[in-house]
Amino acid sequence: METSAGRAGPAIELINVNRRFLSPDGKSFATLRDFNMLVDRGEFVALVGPTGCGKSTTLNLITGLGRPSSGEVRVMGAPVRGIDPRIGFVFQADALFPWRSVIDNVVAGPLFRGKPRAEAYARAHDWIARVGLAKFESHYPHQLSGGMRKRVALAQTFINGPEILLMDEPFSALDVQTRVLMHEELLQLWSTEKASVVFVTHDLEEAIGLADKVYVLTARPATVKSIHVIDIPRPRNISELRYEQRFIEISRTIWHDLKEEVQIGAGFKDAA
Repeated sequence: METSAGRAGPAIELINVNRRFLSPDGKSFATLRDFNMLVDRGEFVALVGPTGCGKSTTLNLITGLGRPSSGEVRVMGAPVRGIDPRIGFVFQADALFPWRSVIDNVVAGPLFRGKPRAEAYARAHDWIARVGLAKFESHYPHQLSGGMRKRVALAQTFINGPEILLMDEPFSALDVQTRVLMHEELLQLWSTEKASVVFVTHDLEEAIGLADKVYVLTARPATVKSIHVIDIPRPRNISELRYEQRFIEISRTIWHDLKEEVQIGAGFKDAA
């Protein structure tokens, strides 16, 4: 299968996916309903929607940590049957080992995957330098700022050469200025590595600034309400982008779709 760009088929496909859970009192409730999503290879997709609508559940289905109740999840053209080593995951909370230095955190993945020690450390030195932390290799996580820890997390993930990168609100705990710097850092790494990205966020400006395409999800049970192609040329200057007229127009359009779902999710409006 070929895309219109002539590349191999999609990196990720969710096809008519439903996901149900049991509550503590034994009742069944749905988090995803008739959910369809397609992420092309090398594409950056953002998911936005109300709190608790199933965005993180979607990421778990892609990783193989969860299974759909019905429907199908496919990665690189094959059904998901378990944990796929081609997938990297950046979490909202730091996933660093607090007892390990920066270099030992970053080298952990390659060593676990069986890379020779000398090669693994050489790659770790390179990735730490690429995220601007060469002078901090011997520091421990508690000695770093929040933004620096996120840089370590990016190096820790990208060093494994993921073909798919899943990010669950990775910058939500950072201050506004640091978030902008991390956005630019992420886009620079992504532009050279070209992993396929699914980025979960509550920040509409963040989604528009980073993504090629934004999926707006409904209140739970989530389905896709709308898909918006972000036709803003790359490379993008994140710190200046929000002042551009096209950015403002896209933001207004997506918020029009999203606002109703946020109100429903917060209990201010009944779902139809």
